[in-house]
Amino acid sequence: MTIELKELLNDIEECRARMVHLASRTSMIDHNVVEASTQLDTLINRYFMIQKRMNA
Repeated sequence: MTIELKELLNDIEECRARMVHLASRTSMIDHNVVEASTQLDTLINRYFMIQKRMNA
C-alpha cells in the first residue's frame, strides 16, 4: 500500500469519527453532519479511484 493510500485511509477514518461524533451530539440532518458526510463520500470515492487506477 502506498503512502498516499495510507494517508487517505487515515483521513477517511478521522472524517468518519468526526461525523459520528457530530451526529451523536446533534442530529443526522444537522448541517455539520451532512457536510462531514459529504467530505467522507469524497474521500472514499478518491480512495476507490486510486485503487482502480493501481489495479488497471
